[in-house]
Amino acid sequence: MKFPGILLLLSLAASAVHADPQLTSWFTSGSGKYARIYTSDADKLAGRGVTTWSNGRQSQDQPAYAGVQAISYSDQWIYLSTTDLPPYTIGPWYDDPGRSRPFVNMPANQGVHYRIPRTATLPPPPKIKTQTSSREDAVGYLVDGVALFDPTDGFTYSNGTERNPGPGQWHRDAYFNERVTFDPGNSHQQNMGKYHNHADPLALRYLMDDHIDFNPAAGTYSESRAKPTKHSPILGWVRDGYPIYGPYGFANPMDPASGIRRMVSGFVKRDGAMPGVDDLSRGARTLPVWALRNSSRPPEDGPTVSSRAPIGRYLEDWAYLGDLTNPATGRSYQLGTDFDLNEYNVRYCVTPEFPQGTYAYFMCITADGAPTMPYNLNRYFFGTPTGGTSSEPENATPYFKGGPDSSNDGHITNMEQAHGDITLTWQSVEGGTYKVESSTDDHHWNTVVATKSAAQKMVSTSIRIPAMPGQDLAFRVTRTSLADYDRTSILPEVSSPGIRGITPAAGVRGNTFVVTLQLNPRSHPMLPPPHAPILRVAIGGVECQDCVRVDYQTVRATVTLPQSIRPGSEDVTLVFPGPPDTPQDIVSYTLAKGFEVREGAN
Repeated sequence: MKFPGILLLLSLAASAVHADPQLTSWFTSGSGKYARIYTSDADKLAGRGVTTWSNGRQSQDQPAYAGVQAISYSDQWIYLSTTDLPPYTIGPWYDDPGRSRPFVNMPANQGVHYRIPRTATLPPPPKIKTQTSSREDAVGYLVDGVALFDPTDGFTYSNGTERNPGPGQWHRDAYFNERVTFDPGNSHQQNMGKYHNHADPLALRYLMDDHIDFNPAAGTYSESRAKPTKHSPILGWVRDGYPIYGPYGFANPMDPASGIRRMVSGFVKRDGAMPGVDDLSRGARTLPVWALRNSSRPPEDGPTVSSRAPIGRYLEDWAYLGDLTNPATGRSYQLGTDFDLNEYNVRYCVTPEFPQGTYAYFMCITADGAPTMPYNLNRYFFGTPTGGTSSEPENATPYFKGGPDSSNDGHITNMEQAHGDITLTWQSVEGGTYKVESSTDDHHWNTVVATKSAAQKMVSTSIRIPAMPGQDLAFRVTRTSLADYDRTSILPEVSSPGIRGITPAAGVRGNTFVVTLQLNPRSHPMLPPPHAPILRVAIGGVECQDCVRVDYQTVRATVTLPQSIRPGSEDVTLVFPGPPDTPQDIVSYTLAKGFEVREGAN
């Protein structure tokens, strides 16, 4: 861009153009902003978002940059680094319909490093599917860097009891049971502060222009009442490598000229409202066929339908139409005719990003815009879920770096001239200060503005410079300082301790006692999920017994120190099985010299 008498200095480095939607679909333009939350409805209505917060258990003591911070790739994988905090203001969260009790959990920077198999390298979908609940909690990531969860809330029913985690075959529906705790974007966080979505991420869909309206007076989102006119964008990637789209696709799966309509779920509630679908309120709560198809366990009946266990409390309260006969026709309900998505929430179709066709997940809503089963995806992956938490290897090719590491920081994006004055606009990082310089020969630079703070809540900053008549000028912008921020895993760490401490930290030879290990939720490698078995707990060479995973951050074990052990400091070791489908057979954490053996006797 040129103006008479003015030259514009561009600082944007050239980069290769990639057609791979697994690289290009991520929303990265907000990575230079701080993540913000509303802590109350009053603050939401007033637009008072905060960048630090605490509830006494979960704290964000320093600002964290929002969303996707880095993307790289290899021939086989896409690597993602994210804070898990989106670029739009999230919250508030309450625990009751009257919105008088704040929700117990608050979000926090997770510093996640995740990999997704590249679409071109995917094997054919397996016949035997893998449960989503048998792996770490995130089943994939949304394009704004927020964790995607399956439709369950972690609780299962078995023999009259609901437990989390539990062995039952009846899985509680997260949207049905927990939606009171969701924020206006339909998301919340678990007890480790991981912000995540189970169903219809409204705020992201609004950000991506996916048929969502926003009411600024109420601070709420809703499905647009207008007729959809375009295919939904890619909203995320599942760990099996397939994309997940919003709810709108081509009417004919293989014809982009066939028009746009809402994708119809293959699931209906077992309340007797639809012909051919059993009514659970009139008989035994038996498992549906789809829930048994990928399970070798003997089926268990669920609880009797009641006010405490209404139809809809469990995912298994829904039937898959492909398993049922339509009484009106005498034949099965037909995929592609009566409904669009299979039992895994997938169809094979062409999309704007995949004109040759792909398997793709679609988010499910009803005709009136309400989320409906199976929401984002069901309890089983359609493909082979080889993705998951993983550090970026040294030989990965960088594609994007954002936040404080952005190569575009200081890049001049616009220049306007009015009445002789010049207004410069450049890409900026929140928390940064900038120096503006001018030159007549591109070699000797003069400071025009020594210190200019980046604009808050934006990714660009502007200044107005008084007219400089009669001069041909070039400008450049340089960041001169950056405020402190939460650096948690913005870039992959080499290592981070898995064991924070042990209680008690000392014991007398010859005694038997119980020790408690406190684990680091931000360890590297990442902690296995709460239900992962413990292979070994040891103090020095002494094996502990009765090892129990109390919760995500705590392990309890019983140890007997023999008289033969020498007094002094010993290492504490904890061993888990490695995540499925990864090169690691085991995950081992060691607290060096963490326990002191003392003299003594019984």
